[in-house]
Amino acid sequence: MTSSQDPPQGDDQPHDAADGTAAWSPRPAPAQRPRVSDQVLSIIGFVCAAVAVLFVPVLFGLAGVVLGIVGHTRGEPLGRWAAIAAGAGMLLGTVLSILLTPG
Repeated sequence: MTSSQDPPQGDDQPHDAADGTAAWSPRPAPAQRPRVSDQVLSIIGFVCAAVAVLFVPVLFGLAGVVLGIVGHTRGEPLGRWAAIAAGAGMLLGTVLSILLTPG
């Protein structure tokens, strides 16, 4: 005999499938979002892009492009944009240094 405090027995429990896994889950699996720690190369590439505008554009611009490309090949979503930003920062920094250098 069951008391009134016991949970009801019924079909609200998940049934095991043939392979031993649960047939359904009470909540959906969370969407996989890239974490900040997964995008370290892209973030450093963006930093190099910003630094390339003001200091040694060829060095920091190339470093940012390489980091962005490597990040992109490793699956970082922002890797391609970091490489593009570093290339643009390198070009902008080079043009600024040519225009601002007394000559």
